[in-house]
Amino acid sequence: MERIAAWLHEKNPGLDGPIDVDEDLIEARLIDSMDFLEFIDLLEDISGSMIDLQEVTIDDFRTLGRVQQRFLSVSGPAAAASAAAG
Repeated sequence: MERIAAWLHEKNPGLDGPIDVDEDLIEARLIDSMDFLEFIDLLEDISGSMIDLQEVTIDDFRTLGRVQQRFLSVSGPAAAASAAAG
């Protein structure tokens, strides 16, 4: 999560302090449409798994908590890919 927080702070230089895990990143305009694909690329790099845009919704990217649960937890895509391979 540190890389994600650092990326968000880099994209939003006026942002002070930590980002709450329940803060709506889209409503707060911390991620905009111009940065969204770069954000997905970052998540793929961190998780080591491709994100199939057909299998996700915007809500999967709305908060840091949801991002953690959906893409970075042991039950996320990396775990599914590992289970399929093994």
